[in-house]
Amino acid sequence: MQPIDPDQWLKQYGAKIEQAKQHAEQARDQLGGVGGSASSPDGLITVTVNATGVLTDLQIKPEARGMDPSEIASAVLTASSKAQRDASGRVVQIMTDFVGDSPALEFVKAQMPNGYKGDGTDEEEPKSELERKDTRPDDDYFTNPPDVMA
Repeated sequence: MQPIDPDQWLKQYGAKIEQAKQHAEQARDQLGGVGGSASSPDGLITVTVNATGVLTDLQIKPEARGMDPSEIASAVLTASSKAQRDASGRVVQIMTDFVGDSPALEFVKAQMPNGYKGDGTDEEEPKSELERKDTRPDDDYFTNPPDVMA
């Protein structure tokens, strides 16, 4: 076994540290621009979130004025969840490029809003109470009531 030259070892170690620093700076720069955006199905409400899922913009079109406040709230929450998952997917992709499939990546995934896994096994967001609500007119509802015993 050949003896290790301390100066050479220190030089190699310094190069590794510099490379790690550059990778960290690249990741920081890429993650800084990550965000997600989603709209309600009718397109009246659009939300934007940053990489951590924090709401950064909310656009409500004037046509939404006649909507029930609970409908607006439900649309905002649903769009926010979709936008968070979009941003989470981008974060996971960036981090996969830097740390590969590793415990560090699993930690990042665990920190994502809505339990994002990014491997196709993510559960769909449950429908909100408003989306599950039967909104048929009373005559239709009582003529053909829902099957509550199923």
